[in-house]
Amino acid sequence: MNVVYLSDIPRAITALAEWCACLLCVVRRPRRFHGPKLWGIMAAGLAVQCAFLVLTDARHIFLWLPCMMVAVALMFGLIALCCDMPLTTVGYCTARAFLLAEFAASLEWQLYSYTLYTLGWREAELKKGLLSLVMLAAVYAVVFFGAYRLESRREDPRTAMVFQLRELWSPILIVLACFFLSNLSFVYTDTPFTSPILTEIYNIRTLVDVAGLAMLYAYHIQRCELFMQRELDSIQNVLQNQYTQYRQSRESIDVINRKYHDLKHQIAVLRAEPDADKRSAYLDGMEEEIRDYEAQNKTGNSVLDTVLTGKSMYCARHGIELTCVADGAKLAFMDVMDICTIFGNLLDNAIECELGIQDRKKRLIHLVVHTKKDFLVIQCENYCPDRLEFQDGLPVTTKKDKAYHGYGIKSIRMTAGKYGGTVTIHNRDEWFEINTVIPLQAG
Repeated sequence: MNVVYLSDIPRAITALAEWCACLLCVVRRPRRFHGPKLWGIMAAGLAVQCAFLVLTDARHIFLWLPCMMVAVALMFGLIALCCDMPLTTVGYCTARAFLLAEFAASLEWQLYSYTLYTLGWREAELKKGLLSLVMLAAVYAVVFFGAYRLESRREDPRTAMVFQLRELWSPILIVLACFFLSNLSFVYTDTPFTSPILTEIYNIRTLVDVAGLAMLYAYHIQRCELFMQRELDSIQNVLQNQYTQYRQSRESIDVINRKYHDLKHQIAVLRAEPDADKRSAYLDGMEEEIRDYEAQNKTGNSVLDTVLTGKSMYCARHGIELTCVADGAKLAFMDVMDICTIFGNLLDNAIECELGIQDRKKRLIHLVVHTKKDFLVIQCENYCPDRLEFQDGLPVTTKKDKAYHGYGIKSIRMTAGKYGGTVTIHNRDEWFEINTVIPLQAG
């Protein structure tokens, strides 16, 4: 059987595949640049990639592997320059992009060579060139658009794409194994995984790349699902903790109320006894404190009253001024745990911020609950002198454990979403504000 195939993929086609894979990564990830500047950088990257691979095409076989390493480094540099991501994430994206480029280039050249073989190599060079361009455009369009659509089917949590260096070994080993297996036949033809027949070489190369892409995609899906499951578990823990805090506050307040009720009777007994003026004044003060306690946080919703009372007592002990204007009766349609979740996390986040302010006079928290047309509006604002950065609509934490922080606000969003509501966050004029809007008809 006389099979005629082109010996190897032109380096320009490989360079274009690598650039397209980088472009796919750039459009899917947060970018440093936009508009003409971004496309200028991408165009320069394509020129550099093509120039390097074409100029190193005729080098000795022993220089082939170092040249490929440089090509991968150029891909890494282009993605790192254009995308706002940690370098470990850039490394992961580069590994996936490189294997995708290998597959696209191999498939395109295999189909092009097969088409020429079926034509018997009788066509003129001009027609061969046109066929090459048509095949190149068609295959790359299908491969990269298909990859884009496959990636777009799911929205990857940005924090899930934060890698530790040790976590890169799995995808890197997959890519290396696929690369060496797919190209081994060009070096050794007498192994169990290679062949001297060019048709089989191309088949091995393409199929190995497909298998590698499938493994990388499965790894990617598994990592995202594990992260989201871990995040969901963390949010559930936050919800449960808020409800537990509510029950503990309810029990504590009941105990205190009974104690104050007993004190009232004790004060009445003491007043009946002849005593000094100082004792009378002291008892007056005790009675006034009792009245102040009984009068606070009467919003019309017992659950909200309990949460506010617990947080108010904590704020009083730590020099934080908490003011609240709330129509608690409007919360009647909400579940007990949901009320605990929203208000507990709102106040906990605000309190955490205020505890970091040295000047106690500036430790201020304002909470407002009211209705506007057919919506329940919950506004919580606290003094915040620092200008915060936002990512995916959430403030970026300054804590070391960035990936697993911010579940308080996420739980508020999830709970509001349960009732068809939305949460917006603002940081302006030295105030941090969270607005929660929930349609009343949800009840």
